[in-house]
Amino acid sequence: MDAGIIDWELLRAEATNAMKKAYAPYSKYPVGAAAFTADGRLVTGCNVENASYGLTLCAECSLVANLQMTGGGQLRAFYCVDGAGNVLMPCGRCRQLLYEFHAPAMELMTAQGIKTMDQVLPDAFGPQHLEDSGDTGN
Repeated sequence: MDAGIIDWELLRAEATNAMKKAYAPYSKYPVGAAAFTADGRLVTGCNVENASYGLTLCAECSLVANLQMTGGGQLRAFYCVDGAGNVLMPCGRCRQLLYEFHAPAMELMTAQGIKTMDQVLPDAFGPQHLEDSGDTGN
């Protein structure tokens, strides 16, 4: 993948493929996500529900787990879809999760088009705040 060009159609297709692997017997709302990393790898994730609803994993969570399991790094471009293949905007919790692993100028596909991470989560709290304060969270 060229560092300056994002293949949004490929991301959409991979998010759709991931969505087809979702485990959503309770909500019947499968979700899939795909992202390119800063070093050009592709990572995907899907939602995995649980009878104890609070334990459900969203597609973004499984994507970030996939990122970590395949070498870590930062996310450069992100796409999320519902069961019909429509673009989904990550919820606030998931935006925070994505922010933790975002590359500078990370882009996300949204219903309004491509936006940067800073546009979808302005003035975000992140690791840099803990480094600045000396607080390690322990």
